[in-house]
Amino acid sequence: MKQGLSLRVSQHLALTPQLQQSIRLLQLSTLELSQEIEQMLDDNPFLELTQEEAAREEFGLAQADVPAREDEGEFTAAPPGEDTIRTSTSAEAETEAVPVDAQDTSWDGDGSTEVVPDDGEWGGDAPARKNNLGGDEETDATELARGQETLQGHLHRQALSLRLGDVDRAALSFLIESLNDDGYLEDSLASLAQSLAARDPAQQEELVHRFTVALGLLQHLDPPGVGARSLGECLTLQLKAMSDSHGGARETALHICAQPMELLARRDVKRLAQVCGDTETQVKAAIGLITRLEPKPGRRFINVERNIVIPDVLVTKVGRGSQVRFRVQLNPDVMPKLRVHDVYAGALKAHRGEGHQALQQRLQEARWFIKNIQQRFDTILRVSSAIVERQKNFFVHGELAMRPLVLREIADELGLHESTISRVTTAKYMATPYGTFELKYFFGSALGTETGGNASSTAVRALIKQLVAAESLKKPLSDSQISDMLKEQGIECARRTVAKYREALRIAPANLRRAL
Repeated sequence: MKQGLSLRVSQHLALTPQLQQSIRLLQLSTLELSQEIEQMLDDNPFLELTQEEAAREEFGLAQADVPAREDEGEFTAAPPGEDTIRTSTSAEAETEAVPVDAQDTSWDGDGSTEVVPDDGEWGGDAPARKNNLGGDEETDATELARGQETLQGHLHRQALSLRLGDVDRAALSFLIESLNDDGYLEDSLASLAQSLAARDPAQQEELVHRFTVALGLLQHLDPPGVGARSLGECLTLQLKAMSDSHGGARETALHICAQPMELLARRDVKRLAQVCGDTETQVKAAIGLITRLEPKPGRRFINVERNIVIPDVLVTKVGRGSQVRFRVQLNPDVMPKLRVHDVYAGALKAHRGEGHQALQQRLQEARWFIKNIQQRFDTILRVSSAIVERQKNFFVHGELAMRPLVLREIADELGLHESTISRVTTAKYMATPYGTFELKYFFGSALGTETGGNASSTAVRALIKQLVAAESLKKPLSDSQISDMLKEQGIECARRTVAKYREALRIAPANLRRAL
C-alpha cells in the first residue's frame, strides 16, 4: 500500500449557537416562549424584565396595512418596509445554514462590553392592556376561567351537606378527586383501594366496601350522571333522575342503555326493538330522549382557561367600501419587555480584565437573546402580512373565498426557506374579524375546477359544512350526493375526498344524521 499526501478543498455547513437559538425561538409557541424567557432571566444576570415603556422610535411596533377590495380587481400590497418591526438593528432572522468559516462558533463576540443600542428595553412600545378583547369594560377570559367553579369544588360543596362520618367523608372526597374532567370514574374501586393499601388485603376489602357506599352517594349528586364508570351507566343515572312524566319512553331508554352502546351509536332501531322487546316506535321515542342527555356530565365545569388562545397577530379592518384595508400588527400582550441590565453591563465595562471573560460571554449571550426575540416577532409579522395579502378574499367574504396557498409561495415572496415558514405558522395564531385561527389554517391544497382553475381545500370544507347544515334531517346527504353537488358547482371532489373532509369537520355519516 502506497502512502501519500493530498490536498482537498471542501465546504460544509454548520449552525452557530446564535443561529440555533434563533431557529428554536422561531418555532416556539407563545407559552413556550414565555417559559424560555423566564428560564433565561433566571440563568443570565445581564438580562432583566422591565415594565417601563421604551422609546417608540427605537422599538416601535410597525403596522402593515393591507388594502382589501370587494371587487375582483388587482390587489395592491402595502409599501415595502411597513411590515417589519422597527428596531435599532436591521438584521433579519435567518434560519438557513451558512458556511462555517463565515460564522462565529461561540458566544464570545468581539469581547466588547459597551452598552449598545440593543441593550435598551425591547417590547415596551405600548402599555399592555389587561385583555385583548377590546374596551375597558370587557372581562378577560382568563379572569372568567379563574372565577369558574370546578367539578370537584361543586361536588365537595354538596358533600358538606351530607351527614357522614369521618371515614365515609374521606372516601367520598377521595372518589371526587379521582374523577376525570368529564365526570367519569375511570379506575375501578379495587384498584383505588389497592393504591392506598397495597400490602394489606383486609384493609383493601374494607376500603372497597367504603368506596362502594361513597360511590352510591356520589352518583346522587349534581350533575346527574357524575361518577359513572361507563357511558351506559352515565346515561342510566340521568334517566333514573328524570321524572316519570316521560312514561314508556324512559323505561325503553333504560333498556337500550343496558345493551351494547354500538347498537345505539348505529341507531339500529330494528335490532334494539328485538333485544328490548319494544316496538320500533317506542325505540325511536326512547332514542330521541337519550339524545337530550349529557354524555359528559363534567363538560360545563371544564376550565375554560385551557382553551384560551392568545393570538400573536391582530388583523383589524379599517376604512369602508372600496377604501377598506386590513391592519396587521403584533399583539402587544405577547411582546416581552426585555433589556440588558445596564448597571451590570456598566460595571463589567469599568472592570474589564482577563478574569471577566465568562461574564463577557454572558453579556453577549443576553444581547443575542434580545436580538433573536426581535427577529422572531419580525418574521412572524412579515409572514402574517404576506398571508393577509394572499388571502384578501377571506378577510372580505369569509372562508368560502379562501384561495389555495402553499408554504413555498410565502417562502419565495419573502426570500425565506420553506422550513422557516413552517416553523412560523405552527402554534402561532391570528385574530381576524371572523375569529382566531392558526396561521396554518390559511394554507390549503388545490382542487381542480371545470374552468381550469383551482379551489382551496379549506373553501371546499366550508362548502361541505354549508351543504350539510342545509340538508333535510329526514334525508341527509350521502358523501356521493355531496360529491355530485360539488361537481355541479364546478369543483372536482371525489367521494373519498368528501368523506375525508367530512370526518375532519367531525360530521357524522348520513345514517347517523338521519332524524328518527
